Amino acid sequence: MTANRGLALFRFWFALLGFVAVLFQFLHLVQNVPGASAGNYFSYFTIESNIIAFVTLGIAGWYAWQGASPRWLELLRGAATVYMTITGITYSLLLSDIDVNTPIPWVNVVLHYTVPTVMVIDWLVDLPRERIPVRTSLVWLAFPLLYLVYSLLRGPLVGWYSYPFLDPRSSGYGTVAVMSLLIAVGAFAFAAVAALSTRLQNSVPHPASVPVEQQAQP
Repeated sequence: MTANRGLALFRFWFALLGFVAVLFQFLHLVQNVPGASAGNYFSYFTIESNIIAFVTLGIAGWYAWQGASPRWLELLRGAATVYMTITGITYSLLLSDIDVNTPIPWVNVVLHYTVPTVMVIDWLVDLPRERIPVRTSLVWLAFPLLYLVYSLLRGPLVGWYSYPFLDPRSSGYGTVAVMSLLIAVGAFAFAAVAALSTRLQNSVPHPASVPVEQQAQP
């Protein structure tokens, strides 16, 4: 695999943008919103998934600069793409009119729209060179499941829930269970689509695998 400096710079830029957005929003809340806490802020799935995303982009950018793409990184990129897809779709469908502690407009756009879109684009333009089986992609669902358990256990202890559909005080555990199941089904679908998309890469010869004399032919 040859170095792809353009892709590396693309990843570095959006990794930096995501990092700045998460940090800027946190500092704004701590300084301007009474009662704001780091514990609550970093308990949003949006924030956690964006952190995973910008860390992944930074690592992937470094490897693209070096011209390498280890298997573990491809799996990490897949996971980050799934998490950001969950973030973007869930926000658009359920949370766009609800206060989720992103009062700064440009930060809200970056965290809920820009980074999710960038992660999908990055995945599609640099698909893994080896297929990822759907059964392997199921591992990506461990983090959303753990997040759900964490949120439901932490909520009663601190009297605060990150999202209305996870708050049983307003609509009961039945509604929480239904909404969680729907999001889980969506997450499974996203993971499966991401895994199946890796078959596209194998249907087209990679430039590195094509003999030089064939590449030179018009």
